[in-house]
Amino acid sequence: MKTRNLTIGALTAIALVAAGAIAGRVVYRTYPIQVQVSVALARNYIRSLGAPPGTATTELNPDYKAGAAAPLLSTVAATSDAGDEWPSYNRTLTSERYSPLTEINPETVGGLKVQCVYDTQQYTSFETGLIMVNGALIGTTLTDIFSINPATCAENWRTREELPPSILTAMRGAAYLDGMLFRGSGNGYVLAYDFKTGKRLWRTLIGDEHKGEFVAAAPIAWRGLVFIGNAGGDAKGGKGRVYALDAKTGKIVWEFYLVPRTEGDLVRGPQGLSPLDRSTWGNRDHFPISGGATWTSYTLDPVAGELYVPVGNPSPAYAISVREGEDLYTDSVVVLDAKTGAYKRHFKLVRRDWHDWDVASAPALIHTGGGKNLLAAAPKDGHLYGIDLADNKIVYRTPVTRIENTEEPFASDKAVRFCPGAAGGSEWNGPAYDPDRNLVITGEVDWCTTVQRSSDKQLQDVPTGGPWFGNAMRNPFHLFGRQDGSFWGGWAYAVDADTGVWKWRMRSNYPIVGGVTPTAGGVVFVGDVGGNLYALDASSGEKLWGQKVGGGIGGGIIAYSAQGHEKVAVTTGLTGVAWPTEVVTGKIVVLGLDDSASPEARRDSDAQHGSLQ
Repeated sequence: MKTRNLTIGALTAIALVAAGAIAGRVVYRTYPIQVQVSVALARNYIRSLGAPPGTATTELNPDYKAGAAAPLLSTVAATSDAGDEWPSYNRTLTSERYSPLTEINPETVGGLKVQCVYDTQQYTSFETGLIMVNGALIGTTLTDIFSINPATCAENWRTREELPPSILTAMRGAAYLDGMLFRGSGNGYVLAYDFKTGKRLWRTLIGDEHKGEFVAAAPIAWRGLVFIGNAGGDAKGGKGRVYALDAKTGKIVWEFYLVPRTEGDLVRGPQGLSPLDRSTWGNRDHFPISGGATWTSYTLDPVAGELYVPVGNPSPAYAISVREGEDLYTDSVVVLDAKTGAYKRHFKLVRRDWHDWDVASAPALIHTGGGKNLLAAAPKDGHLYGIDLADNKIVYRTPVTRIENTEEPFASDKAVRFCPGAAGGSEWNGPAYDPDRNLVITGEVDWCTTVQRSSDKQLQDVPTGGPWFGNAMRNPFHLFGRQDGSFWGGWAYAVDADTGVWKWRMRSNYPIVGGVTPTAGGVVFVGDVGGNLYALDASSGEKLWGQKVGGGIGGGIIAYSAQGHEKVAVTTGLTGVAWPTEVVTGKIVVLGLDDSASPEARRDSDAQHGSLQ
């Protein structure tokens, strides 16, 4: 009898497991993306359990010799709006990320406190670059755009777009111009809204979903034009392009292909004049030209009327042999006439890329203490580049994170580890500039990747629009390669803008992907994906203040003035499939000095938002 009962129990258990497997398969087939995201977040939740507290260690360079500070009449002063706002992704169109506010400084920063919190109530890869303009703080998620009070976090309005589910949920922010807001979407559209009400005004399609294209970048806007491009360059057949749209109507003013346009490619608007052809691409048959997407934001010189476009990697990322050549204009900064889209010049920073080392983030245009007009750029290859715009020559190429085993070719019969990895270096936020100390400051990721190259047959078998990285590992969590599980971290490097010699560097035990913000108060704000916000002394890098303020910090850290006092707003809750971070909802945290919070702000924070966890 005992044996019979055990047999029945075993058969019952098998039947339940089988039924569960069948049910699971049905659910997966019905909701494949939702299941994949849920499994990935559950995995990240487990991996983040017991995560250590944040640490920040600063080192001074004994070989550094101070140069001159920037002159009073700098690019910053010439192009910035009133100092109490943060009106664009990197504050100025020239992307220095420098705030002229001084209330928070080394003497007062110890009184910095959380004053209010806005909870998006969404589990998302929250990477929005916040803007604060006309008394409102603006942010985005994959589906939503919202306006909140910059002092109290009270919601003014929130507009949701009905979009299909997506594994990639990053949406990096909005632009403002003439009473309108502009953003991208996961299904390839650019959208415009009324600033006061959130009512949608128009939408324009610039991406092809069937080729894996979408629009994740934060646009910038200038003189009636909105500048934005498409992401999706890691999909087979996806090609990067950048656009100028009429701000009032959404009509495409010009389109510029960042990789060669070939037969069958759709023309969506007037083409910017371009010398680009297929001569730098050695693609073999059955390997279509792909890549060169743009997925962060842009920089504009309003005096010269020139748009600076950072361009992503060629695809397949890890299989260089099927696309021999320079693969222009991938891994470059391309300069276009902002009004016509005509090509002016380009700077190829990563010469031959088989590591997925995009030139991803917006570069900064600065006027240095030594009198140079400089382009500062930080790609994913782990270097900070300084380019003298007088002769367009690279002045320095300074390592700013760990760099190892970058010359070994990838192979289909062995795994190769390299640093910085596919998620290393500078990601979607670029360098900042402190003109008072003539320092370029960049946040970096120290995280290595192991890759085994796909065979040519595997690459050919990928359908159009499918992920086309060239990594043969079958584990679905290793789509970009296997990231180091036991070691990661981040750096904040402060580098002399004229010489490229670093003055100080801060090592965090978590990657730094959020925007770095120096201020005239002598403080640099830095955040990491452990949710730790730090205020560093701009001259020495010494940690003056630090606090865990929520989930991973993946968006911009901005400074502005509200109710007569300086505030710092931080995007927290980087909760996505690619980063093993704390699984929490996306939030905006607003901080100020202890005595600057109004009773309304304190009441709103206590009553509506509660704990940051």
